Amino acid sequence: MELEALAAEIERLEQGGEQADRLAALREELERLERRRQVVPFIDPIDVRYNRFDVVPKPITQAVMFCLMDVSGSMTEHMKDLAKRFFMLLYVFLTRSYKHVDIVFIRHTHRASEVDEQTFFYSRESGGTVVSTALDEMRRVIRERYPVEDWNIYAAQASDGDNVQSDNRRAADMLENMILPMCQYFAYIEVGSDRGHPNLSYESALWMAYRGVSEKVGLPAMRKVSKKADIYPVFRELFSRERTAA
Repeated sequence: MELEALAAEIERLEQGGEQADRLAALREELERLERRRQVVPFIDPIDVRYNRFDVVPKPITQAVMFCLMDVSGSMTEHMKDLAKRFFMLLYVFLTRSYKHVDIVFIRHTHRASEVDEQTFFYSRESGGTVVSTALDEMRRVIRERYPVEDWNIYAAQASDGDNVQSDNRRAADMLENMILPMCQYFAYIEVGSDRGHPNLSYESALWMAYRGVSEKVGLPAMRKVSKKADIYPVFRELFSRERTAA
């Protein structure tokens, strides 16, 4: 090192009792380097050789669940009841199982809005149906409050599958290209009429559009319910530890 070499040279000259001018210059240089060392940090080459400076990724412990529910005019009271029961089960599960999780409630007709828990479960609303508005609202909330680098993002959507025909493709494109890349998990529940299981064979245009996304990228998880007894088994299947971890 430079300091050690200077000190050794000064010691040699002092012992020889010669070159007084050079000795004075070397002493001045040594003092300068000592002062600089006290105010400017440096890394010794030995430190670089024997120590590793690894980038350690920061674990993400924050999680948010988005609940998206269709409350448009095509949703009968039976269908709305099924959707609300599903989300109530999800809400109870999350609040009892996890200390640190945010829950965002979004309702939509032909327009969507973030609402509080009371409004989500109990307020009455009706209108036309534009499903993509719920995805737009979810994206807005994520952009403003839940940056993907800091949050694990999950979502569940419930609808009867009825939608403005021109919006099905847009909703599927948004799901594939904007929503799913931000999510760890996305589940879609399609609620049927009170006619029971025979209605489950019907595939809405929205269901087919979402199924096309699922076949391409492996998500979302999709299930149908048409009666109260369907809700708990479907919930357990969709939100089992093994499935959400996968």
